Order: sequence, then C-alpha cells, then structure tokens
Amino acid sequence: MKAFTFQTPSNIRFGAGASSKIGELLKGYKAAHVLLVTDEKVRAAGLTRNAEAAIAEAGIARTVFDGVVVDAPSHVIEAAAEICRECGVDAVVAIGGGSVLDTAKLVAYLAKTPDKLDDIYGIDLATGDRLPLLLVPTTAGTGSEVTPISIVKTPNNEKKAVISPLLIPDWVILDPQLTLGLPPHLTAQTGIDAMAHAIEAYTGKIKKNPTSDQLALKALALLSANLRKVYTDGSDLEARSEMQIGSMLAGMAFAHSPVAAVHALAYPIGENFQVGHGLSIALVLPYVLEFNRPAAEALYAELSDVIQPGYRRQSDAADAAAFIAEIEAICRDCGLHGSLSAVGIGEGDLSKLAEDAMKQKDRLLVNNPRELDYDQVRAIYAKALAGVSRPYDIVVTFVGFATPIPLRPIPYFPPT
Repeated sequence: MKAFTFQTPSNIRFGAGASSKIGELLKGYKAAHVLLVTDEKVRAAGLTRNAEAAIAEAGIARTVFDGVVVDAPSHVIEAAAEICRECGVDAVVAIGGGSVLDTAKLVAYLAKTPDKLDDIYGIDLATGDRLPLLLVPTTAGTGSEVTPISIVKTPNNEKKAVISPLLIPDWVILDPQLTLGLPPHLTAQTGIDAMAHAIEAYTGKIKKNPTSDQLALKALALLSANLRKVYTDGSDLEARSEMQIGSMLAGMAFAHSPVAAVHALAYPIGENFQVGHGLSIALVLPYVLEFNRPAAEALYAELSDVIQPGYRRQSDAADAAAFIAEIEAICRDCGLHGSLSAVGIGEGDLSKLAEDAMKQKDRLLVNNPRELDYDQVRAIYAKALAGVSRPYDIVVTFVGFATPIPLRPIPYFPPT
C-alpha cells in the first residue's frame, strides 16, 4: 500500500438552518469584524440573510464583499484581500458556490501574510498564516468547502491552482435549505461535477488510497441516487441534504486523489466558450470514460452497482459498459446531454481546445488512469463534437433469464 496523507476540516456542522448559527461559531474566535464574501446573485436571493442576522445578533461588525464572479479572477481576490486589510477584519465567512469559496480561502490567507498571489500558485507555496475561515456552500457540486485548493483565473485567462493545507477552513457549515432555490439546470450541472469528482478520485492513477476510495464510493452512491430527484423536484429537502453530503464527501475524496482528464478537457470549454463548468464536464465525461475504459475497466465495474442499486454484476467488460451507460443516462435525464456543437464549438476549434487541455498535463492529466497525448485529446473532443454513441455493447441480466441479453447502444442524437 502506498503512503498517503489525509487532511480535512476539523469542524463540520450540518443541518437545515445551520447557517443561522454562524454568530456563535465566530464568538469562539473572538472575532470583532468579519468579511462576508459572496456574490450579488446569492445575496439578492436572500441566501446570506440568516447568517448576516446571526453575525449582527452576536455583536460582530461585518463588511460584505459581493463582487465575486465566476472562476475567481485574480484581481477580484486581490481586491477583496485589500478590503480585509483596510477594514481590520479578523475573520472571513463565505456563502456561495465554488468561486465564492475559492475566493474566500485565498482572501483569508492573503489578508494575513505579505505573500503575493502570483508567488503561491502551485503546491505548498502558501506557508504563512491566515484569518479564521468559515465556509458555507450554496450548491452541491464543487466540494471546495473541504479542499485545500483554490482555482484562480489569471489575467491571461489561464486557470492556476493554489494548493495548501492552510486553505482548509476552520468550519464547514452545510445548510441544505440554502440549496432549495437552485434552478434545475444549475442543480444538474453542479451535481454532475460532484459525480465526476468522485469518479476521478476513485480511478486516479497516482494518489488513489483507501480513504479517498471510501469517500468516493459513498459520495457517488448519494449523488447518483439523488441527482434526478433534485433536478425534477428542487424542494425535496431530504434529497438536497444527501446531495450536499455527497458533494462534500466527493470533495474530500478528490482533495486526496486528484481529478484528471475529465476536468482537464472541461476547463478549455468553459474558458473559451463561456460554458458552465458542470455542463462542460457533462459534455466530455462519457467520452473520457470510454477512452479510459481499457485502463480503468475493473474500477468502472466496481462502480456499476454503486450507481445502480440492484444491478447484477457480470464481467468487468459488461459492468464497465453498464456504468458508462448509466452515467450517460443521468446526464440525459438531467438535461445535460448534447454535443459540443450545441454550445457553439466547431471543428475549427478543436485544435485550440486540445492545446489548452494539454496545459493541464502536469497538474491533471498525470492523474488519469490512461495516458493522453495531444492527438488523443483532440480525438475525444471530435467525438464529443459529433455527439456519437460510444462503441460498447450493454449487457443486462434480467431476473428470470438464464442468459444475459446484449443490447446495442441507443443512437445518440444531440438536441436541436
């Protein structure tokens, strides 16, 4: 067994209405002035209201920074950190999606140290101190609340990562009530992102370990059982709760066994065509899984009955095919099917996408169960552009039949 290190938040509070308890948690840090990091939409939706009231009731001053935008641009992070320093803030609270949480993690660090953001991209280059940090996710997707990672968009439109245990918060507050108003399309996109985190953590080539495996398995079970439910009925609090726990567990898993080619290929789609991250994930996920199948078949087979309770295991080949088919079905049922052409991508864009994906060779592609070169990446994009069905047979064993019945894949038609 390979050596590994496991680091995760020491405090997690879960429950409907948990965000209204933030004031009492902040008292434990003797905080006098808090920076609340969020974005305009989250605040306008009233998702920060209970937390703001709790902070005021605790007698703690607050400054609100709601200027966070998608993909956490470096200049926004630096601006928020400067506000922190100017106001004498002594704790940071974040309420929002992944970009809000990633921003807050770095703000809490930069406000307490002389380090510059440009100097800490990479692994364990942030080694100073930070302010007390409390993170409250409003989606069930990124898992950023439990990871030591912040993804930043640089001025040249490149995504870089700061990775340090100092970015792990002091408290994670999971309040499923905050996810009830998430629209179906965002529910689906964030949910499939979380599923990809679990899948890639479980099949990672370099840092896969027993702890990340167990977290990924439980995460995938919860997410796959509930994503369709919350997509069709966003008011289902129990399903929302299980999605939020699943997302957190997936975050813990990929924090220790990092993501790979699915994310590497999804990033350029979002960056170049302003496509939501979760949709970018969904558009390449089945194709990357199929590419990886020769190297990850046994692992995909192990996941087949995790996402399909009651599935009767057969052979690794059949089980892996059934797993990929079910992932496709979840994407389709949640409105995430389609081709790259449906989001404005053409044949002439594939070389650029492949070039950008290869920039993730050392950070993400190195974790992939099967090695990828430029031509292979471009070929995956080409299949995703066409929206073709994958070249596998699905073998389903029906109870009462002695012989497995092979079914040909259903032709895949992109939406018009």
